[in-house]
Amino acid sequence: MISEKVKNQIQVVQGDITKLDCDCIVNAANRSLLGGGGVDGAIHRAAGPELLAECRTLHGCRTGEAKITKGYRLKAKYIIHTVGPIYSGTAEDAAQLADCYRNSLNLAKEHDVHSIAFPAISTGVYGYPLDAATQIAVDTVTDWLQSHVDYDMRVIFCCFDARTAQVYQTKME
Repeated sequence: MISEKVKNQIQVVQGDITKLDCDCIVNAANRSLLGGGGVDGAIHRAAGPELLAECRTLHGCRTGEAKITKGYRLKAKYIIHTVGPIYSGTAEDAAQLADCYRNSLNLAKEHDVHSIAFPAISTGVYGYPLDAATQIAVDTVTDWLQSHVDYDMRVIFCCFDARTAQVYQTKME
């Protein structure tokens, strides 16, 4: 059961994550951090070439981990890059996906971020089933918010399409 206080800290929106006005957006990146398809490519295009230059200095990112860069041409001050698991149906997939959300939130807090937007990590070409991935996202974020009640954080689940947004809304009930 999600408390009303935590529910009020979470918003589900349908739209383009690169256009959101928040402190930080999360990029569902690949291990190289050098851009790719889907949301990763969209974020790199919107942020501009300076993002790629900074990402080169980070020397990649392991699955489940998170690294932070400036937002460059985005409204967001920061971009947190996290690498979701390629779905194989193992328990390790679920643990790594939860780590993506948890490590992103921890890194955001370290940088005094108070609003963060997540895409549906691993649900595109990485093949994670939407229902299962959404449950992990909502559970991990609500657990984090409940264990950091002293920290003012607003979380946005930014969904590319109506179907994804509906699944998030259902999980939030």
